[in-house]
Amino acid sequence: MTRMPQATPALLSYAPSDPFAVAEVQVDDPRADEILVRIEAAGICHTDLVNRVAGKSDRPVLLGHEGAGVVEEVGSAVTSVKPGDRVVLSFRSCGRCATCAAQRPAYCRNAVALNQFGRRADGTARVTVDGRPVRDGFFGQSSFAGYALTTEDNTVVVGPDVDPVLAAPLGCGFQTGAGAVLNLMRPRRGSTLAVFGAGAVGLAAVLAALAAGVEAVLVVEPSPQRRTLAEKLGVAQALAPGDDPVPVIREMTGGGVDYAFDTTGRPEVLADAVAALAVGGSAVAVGLGSGVPQIDVRDLVLRGKSVHGCLEGDSVPSVFIPQLLELHAAGRFPIETLVTPFAYGDIDDALAAQHAGDVVKPVLTW
Repeated sequence: MTRMPQATPALLSYAPSDPFAVAEVQVDDPRADEILVRIEAAGICHTDLVNRVAGKSDRPVLLGHEGAGVVEEVGSAVTSVKPGDRVVLSFRSCGRCATCAAQRPAYCRNAVALNQFGRRADGTARVTVDGRPVRDGFFGQSSFAGYALTTEDNTVVVGPDVDPVLAAPLGCGFQTGAGAVLNLMRPRRGSTLAVFGAGAVGLAAVLAALAAGVEAVLVVEPSPQRRTLAEKLGVAQALAPGDDPVPVIREMTGGGVDYAFDTTGRPEVLADAVAALAVGGSAVAVGLGSGVPQIDVRDLVLRGKSVHGCLEGDSVPSVFIPQLLELHAAGRFPIETLVTPFAYGDIDDALAAQHAGDVVKPVLTW
């Protein structure tokens, strides 16, 4: 017998510039390949806010792509997840293309179709409000609601004792920062790193670098609150962008850092990150900005520098998220220093605190 769709509160965006609205929505039963997750926590990420204002039609939209919760029900074809499992939700990937086969699912050839808004393949809605379809499916989860429909490829089982408030940001923001360091840079013990932008992604990179034995981590960040936090976390120096950081970084490190990490997506900042590198140094960029950085080609070639783009920390979420939780359990990845919980109805307060620099990673709770 088919049960009624699950009624649950959700945060909907009816217009790009309007505040989020709390509304009761109905979440459909899981189909054969779907998983119904009761959301306990969902991180707020910059990507949510960008996509909130990206369009003016086909509303309302249901965002959220850093969900964590407990599995309530699974479809008949689901084998790797069962009811009662605590899970962290991440990005989707097809598992079949060449990049997925190479264990680089963030670059899945079907990623855009799988992670953007959209109904099921047969055109049916997963979520409705007052009988009308909601534009959902964001990162295969749309977790700004009390329930979400997910799939096996973006649902990571974690231990039952894992705190969902701390685990939720591992689905994207913390995974991106930590993965850029641990999966792509793989820094040598005793090396040096400059992080440009000390938001959730940048500070997750700081924590990962310190866990990996990086000798000196430098941070460039405009917010005085976040510079103070970075210093408390153990960085060697936190600089304001107006301090002309490149000469300072070079002087402090005897010629430049081994690694640089740009979270901002601003071309002039990426150019600074490359300029701050030592001979043979590597810069990694994760910010989805626009424009062309003014990089000195002679400096790049003559000093053997390299520049890498990086999505989702170059990670396989089902492998990397448990690894990060193990680091946290061992006291080597203290993400609790970055997280502040807010009730889902207080999302406007959470956004204001984040914008002011008082909060690094707001996490909504249901």
